[in-house]
Amino acid sequence: MYEKIIVAIDTAQLDKGERILRRAMNMLEPGGALVLVSVVEDVPSYISVAEPIDLAVAARKDADETLSGLCERIGVNAQIEIRQGAAAREILASAEQNGADLILVASHVPDVSNYFIGATADRVVRHARCSVLIDR
Repeated sequence: MYEKIIVAIDTAQLDKGERILRRAMNMLEPGGALVLVSVVEDVPSYISVAEPIDLAVAARKDADETLSGLCERIGVNAQIEIRQGAAAREILASAEQNGADLILVASHVPDVSNYFIGATADRVVRHARCSVLIDR
């Protein structure tokens, strides 16, 4: 059982997010806390010149509404963090800042590109200072 669990959710894959959130609820100690983290990736500068400035603001608002709706539908009380930047870096930063003892993250089945570039889950596992559970 864990006292503080970071649940990293990609709002574009909400079905996986719901699955790991339910798993986290079962692994949480009574009185423990869940922190749902969703990361809005930075828009590359060559694209941001042509896009409205509030694109990131709208993406953050949408992610917050999506996670709030998920919590309400499931009936869980969780802190929601919407962060901006590189996904792995922001998930790890949240875990450090919140004193998490577990990070839950969903992962896709790896392909050859993961061996050269590295997926978010791979980076989280390599650099986390707490336990990490990867759900497939």
